[in-house]
Amino acid sequence: MKYAEELRYGTNLADWRQGIDVARLRTERQEKARKGLRDHGVAAFLAARPENTRYLSGLRGPEFQSALWYTLFPAEGEQVVFHHAGWLPVYPDEAPWIKEWRLARNWLSRGPGEEASRLEAQRFAREVKQELVAKGIQNEKLAVVGFDGLAQQALKDLDVTVVDGWPIMLEITKTKTVDEINCLKMAFAATDAGWYRTWELLRPGALDIQVSAEAMLATQRAGAEETSTGHLRSGILAFDRAFAGTGRIINYGDLVYGSFCQNKYMGYNTCYYRTFSVGREPDARAKSWYSELVDRLNNVIEAIKPGGSTADAAIHFPPASRWGYQDEAELLTLEIGHGIGLYNYGYPIINRLWSLDHPQEFEVGMTLAVEGREGIPGEGGVRLEDAVVITENGAELIDRWPRDEILVAPHG
Repeated sequence: MKYAEELRYGTNLADWRQGIDVARLRTERQEKARKGLRDHGVAAFLAARPENTRYLSGLRGPEFQSALWYTLFPAEGEQVVFHHAGWLPVYPDEAPWIKEWRLARNWLSRGPGEEASRLEAQRFAREVKQELVAKGIQNEKLAVVGFDGLAQQALKDLDVTVVDGWPIMLEITKTKTVDEINCLKMAFAATDAGWYRTWELLRPGALDIQVSAEAMLATQRAGAEETSTGHLRSGILAFDRAFAGTGRIINYGDLVYGSFCQNKYMGYNTCYYRTFSVGREPDARAKSWYSELVDRLNNVIEAIKPGGSTADAAIHFPPASRWGYQDEAELLTLEIGHGIGLYNYGYPIINRLWSLDHPQEFEVGMTLAVEGREGIPGEGGVRLEDAVVITENGAELIDRWPRDEILVAPHG
């Protein structure tokens, strides 16, 4: 496997070298979004959910309820950010690149009741329509993404031409700029601190949740903006992927695999699995499982190249029947490649369920995670996931933690 170029810097800023250029990051994303809108004949996005709003605005916000804040992003002119109570008074001074701010409306998952929620949705729609009129685009298509049916119906009731914004956003975000790729590299590099801490702490008698918590802290100290709980699955619970965070006591000889998914740097996500053997070298069966798994993922990754398709890569995943399953959907998110970035499942997707009949073309600048597993239910198993960026020469690995063999824990 070929590795992508390493970062030359960390999370600290410096005037004497070029690091991640956040102004360029925002500008290039917005340029891609405006081009995408024009290409689809759509006047604007109305977007909620953090993977969309951060891409379009470069802002953060509260996400404990859906659509607490959102942005109206036109193909021409300034966007209008509707932000949440408490954030709106203080945020404009922090983000001078946003010129127009408004108060966001939300009905808290219809908690106030149907009538109150419907009336609040109507207020939401009237205020959005007012901005469309001000920009002279009230009679054009509006790509809506991340909103519930109540919001969309309220817009339609005001004769707003609503179209589905998800396919357009996924198309826009499928390839990454140099700064986006470097954000992913930073997220994976910080996560390696979590893997190292896991390697140190996995020992007979340790609790899975305690090891996960310490690994999460190590990742955060290394510079991750947000961290996941680092789910560990061990021993007889290690196959197929099911329960994590159980408080199980780790035993001597256990196979343990961890998932560090959605560790973030500037919003860009990891999806990252590795396997350990506790206290001793893995036995011959575990080594056989892992060798087969590494070979399989290597074959998938080697098939990821510009001009190829997801069908070319998906044929290297075994059919579900290999494990006694009746439907390819029984392997969904288990034997798969998937676009990563601000989205954890973006374009393209590689699996036997969809790719053989509905292939997607690989392009330079796409970033993907590729994952699989082996084992026997009730006895144990192994898991591996890598991240790659597609270059002119094919796929290159972004992650750096050892992958070719099962590491024995604890380290040292």
